[in-house]
Amino acid sequence: MSAQAPACQLLERQKDNYAALWVIGPPVDSWLSDRSTGVVSGDHEVLAEWTAKGKQARSPFDLAQGEPLGKEVVLFWPKAHQLGIWWLKWLCEQLPSGTPFEIVGEHQGGIKRVPKMLEELGLPWDKRDNARRCTLFTTHTVALEPTSGASDTAWQSFETLGLTLVSHPGVFGHGKVDEGTLLMLESIEDSLPKKPLKVLDMGCGDGIVSAWLAKRGHHVTAVDISAFAVEACKRTLAANELKGRVLCSDVFSALDGEQFDWIISNPPFHKERDVSYGPSQRLISQAPEHLSTAGRLVIVANGFLPYPEHLQRAFQDFHTLADNRRFKVYGAIKPGR
Repeated sequence: MSAQAPACQLLERQKDNYAALWVIGPPVDSWLSDRSTGVVSGDHEVLAEWTAKGKQARSPFDLAQGEPLGKEVVLFWPKAHQLGIWWLKWLCEQLPSGTPFEIVGEHQGGIKRVPKMLEELGLPWDKRDNARRCTLFTTHTVALEPTSGASDTAWQSFETLGLTLVSHPGVFGHGKVDEGTLLMLESIEDSLPKKPLKVLDMGCGDGIVSAWLAKRGHHVTAVDISAFAVEACKRTLAANELKGRVLCSDVFSALDGEQFDWIISNPPFHKERDVSYGPSQRLISQAPEHLSTAGRLVIVANGFLPYPEHLQRAFQDFHTLADNRRFKVYGAIKPGR
């Protein structure tokens, strides 16, 4: 089987006999998951791909500092450059100083900026290959100053809606409040029952919706496909002394048929640089199965997204709760039998 992702194709043409390859933040690619020993990723879908093949699969928050990886390490450069810098610092903290590793990525994803970032961190670099509109660099870890490590500098706290939010590079809306999410919360504030509800925050991000709901006394379960988002949401709840259950889940995969009174979401429609409606379509089509009798789904979306037809198909009816010309908030009630 040949590699499919351009960055993986660039690795494949090196003809390296990878004996103990660990890949960091990679795409899902069968060639890569077959060839590698293990993966470290914040993406639940990626971890599931490696786990299904009997390979080692860890999130960066599951690894103890200094826990060894394989002899060969390749970092796939992410779209979010601040997340890429975090991964570089994390590798320098995780691996002994002087450990060689490679960095690969697509030109449209900003890999050409990596040498400057390496130099700013004091890491050497050399360009090993360039093809498929991708570049492969080699470097090695260095000992960082204690105050400049990944664990010290990445988390960002800010205040909004009377809450402290804790965010991380790569998490949706990092360091700011999303306009659509604010519109959604504003649109449901008066209609949200006073009695405690069992609520699912689907695609929780930094936890703004979960904290807002928990502060009003509701029983919150928050899920996200990103381990970075799960960790951010946990930190946001803790910063506000609020309780909630936070899980890593690909849409409903971790919930095993559980039902809720309300499901609230600002669903993603991007996967890296590509538009992807798959998760939001699954959210809408499977929501009735996870709602209790007369349960309610509330979602916010860019006005141009084709969610009304999916809502109509899954719920037979829906309402537009708010529309500010950029974003629309939709509400739908579980149909009776």
